[in-house]
Amino acid sequence: MPPTPEKPPALAVMSAEHWPLLFPPAVRHRLDQLVQLDPAGPIDRFDPDRLAEVEVLITGWGCPIVDHRILGKAPKLRAILHAAGSVKGHLGREVWERGIVVSSAAAANAVPVAEFALGAILLSGKGAFDLRERYRRDRWFELGHIHPDVGNHGRTVGLIGASRIGRQVLDLLRQFGFRVQVYDPYAHDLPSVDLRTLLSTSDIVSVHAPLTAETHHLLGAEELAQLRTGATLINTARGQVIDPDALIAELRTGRISAVLDVTEPEPLPVDSPLFALPNAFVTPHIAGSHGNELARMGACVTAELDRLLAGEPLHHGISLAELDRAA
Repeated sequence: MPPTPEKPPALAVMSAEHWPLLFPPAVRHRLDQLVQLDPAGPIDRFDPDRLAEVEVLITGWGCPIVDHRILGKAPKLRAILHAAGSVKGHLGREVWERGIVVSSAAAANAVPVAEFALGAILLSGKGAFDLRERYRRDRWFELGHIHPDVGNHGRTVGLIGASRIGRQVLDLLRQFGFRVQVYDPYAHDLPSVDLRTLLSTSDIVSVHAPLTAETHHLLGAEELAQLRTGATLINTARGQVIDPDALIAELRTGRISAVLDVTEPEPLPVDSPLFALPNAFVTPHIAGSHGNELARMGACVTAELDRLLAGEPLHHGISLAELDRAA
């Protein structure tokens, strides 16, 4: 049956396993009201025969790169709505050069990352990671003993990167008794300190910078040495922002601690020292959307689609100018 004018043809291109989590029944129902989805989808490879009439691509994890070869088979394509975070690995610059509208659910994916970072900050300030190791090692604690060096009241938290996630963390931290400072040379709308000052004066440093040529190994041996003794370094951004050899060397001194949800490489080799170091708390890239959190991204894409078809500006559009500095 040909699509009606009110319901433009759309194709979902992503790993099939993610589709039901991104678009549970209520969200899928709204999606079906807006577009006519190709019944073959979701697919994880492009079929040229299915692209000729498509006006909207709904992409996600597992989507192949959309480049000039794909665009040449999709003459009517006018929008790509990405039901995940970064579009860097999925879309070629040709997409923007052809005037195709691009939107991402990165803002929705930022919510659980910011929540994870907040939890890590609060637990770090409370000394939970270090005290857990001591408790596990000694199998003993004295009830009523006051740990003098822990607590979140008046702690200084440094955020590296006023990215979408960094700003959400900043908003979440406002309800607590922290002193918060930010380093981001591009965030002209926020008070910012230089990197050395942030590292040397923060009790907890949380990394939220995108991975670019400028931020690759932004924190090397020299920068990590500037962290104050007893500081905790949290990374939920990209592992490559921190030089892994320099970090392991600094952790081995016992001078600082780290909470790492992302690493370089990823996954870590089975013999990585990070698994054994008591002052390294490592999780397997779980800060972003998982489980029921994926529905938030599907709802974000559906809302963008609603705005697109109503001729309204998108809330989460991505321009070519933003691409180079995006995560």
